[in-house]
Formats: sequence, C-alpha cells, structure tokens
Amino acid sequence: MTDVVARTLGVAPPAEEPVVRTLSAPEATGVADSFGKRAVDIAGAFFALLLFLPLLLCIALAVRMESDGPVIFRQRRTGHCGRIFTIYKFRTMTVTEDTGNVRHATRDDKRVTAIGAVLRKLSLDELPQFLNVLKGDMSLVGPRPHALGHDDYYGELIPAYVDRFRAKPGLTGLAQVNGLRGEIQDLRCMRDRIAADNLYIDSWSLGLDIAILAKTALIIFRDPQAY
Repeated sequence: MTDVVARTLGVAPPAEEPVVRTLSAPEATGVADSFGKRAVDIAGAFFALLLFLPLLLCIALAVRMESDGPVIFRQRRTGHCGRIFTIYKFRTMTVTEDTGNVRHATRDDKRVTAIGAVLRKLSLDELPQFLNVLKGDMSLVGPRPHALGHDDYYGELIPAYVDRFRAKPGLTGLAQVNGLRGEIQDLRCMRDRIAADNLYIDSWSLGLDIAILAKTALIIFRDPQAY
C-alpha cells in the first residue's frame, strides 16, 4: 500500500514498502468484476437520486430559465475496456462541445454561466451521473472520465494513460480526493492524475471505495479545485 492510498484510508503507510505494479486485462481485475462494488453502486445511486430529486428538479428549472440550450449536457466519454458511453451533467456553459479540440475548463472560464459557476463550485452539475451509475456505464468510485479528444491527446503522451480503462469511470476517485482535480495546466498535472487513477485500480478494495466516498463527502462543498 502506498502513501496516497494509506492517507485516503486514514492509516499510516508502512516504511520502505516497494510498489510493484502488474498490468492485467481489464476483465481480470477485481475492481472490474466485483459483485460487491456493483451492489454498492446500485444502492448508492438509487438512494442518491431519491434523496436529491427535489434538488435535481430545482436545478433543472434554474438552468432552463437562465439561458438557451439543453438542461442536460451530454458528452461522449471512454469507459471500461475503451467502450464509449454518454455522460450526463447539468449544463453549466454556453457551449456543448463533444468532438474535436474540447477545451479544458479553467478558473474564471468565460464560457461558464452564472448558475453554472455555482453548480460547478458545489459539484452539483455532476448529480445526473447517478443515472450513469445505475445504467452501469460508471461507478461511484473510479477514474474520472475525460472527453474523447483528451483521451486521444494524452494517450499519445502518457504510456500509462490507457491503463485507467481497466475499471469503470467514477463520480469521484483517488485523484479527486488527493488534490488532483481541476485545471490541467501542464502535462505533469495529467501524469499525476493518471498515476493516482492506476494506483486506485491496483490497490482497489471495497474499503478503499468507502474511504474515498467518505473523504469526498467531507470536501465536496469546499474543494478549492472545483470551478
């Protein structure tokens, strides 16, 4: 267990423990075929949708009234084993880019609407992704999915990038709870994020998932990297 996983679980890491990373086919990893993980995903997503239903309706109305465009933003992303799926988010920008050179969101991004800025700051724009979890496209915890254009770009520059597709993408992940969320300012930012994603897959357990979900709940409304 490495330092970052140990910190997420809230335990002290062992000293001088070597990290050995063994690649395996996506279907062979425990995180990919765990019945327990899928059961937690279904129960958690279903409960969350019921709990947040009034909030979901209020946000949908606010987005509709503020600006022209769809309430739900749909974009193709890469999932487990490289399978393409459509992710759902509340629309927070004046654009709905899907193909080509999709720009990363930046701090004080002029494309973000007034209501969108609030939704992004509180991560409320991600709530529709509980539907993706119920559908089986995503998990509650896993590597955050990127736009297809970003997959193509960073896949050419980072050899380990494709390894993150050994697991379903998640609403939150090891990278996000360890400060690796937000604007990609240089290639190092993405390398660090990919390293955390692959570390999560190699170290996966239900206990780690629960620890990440608990840490997400503690920081979600005050994450300085959310914008």
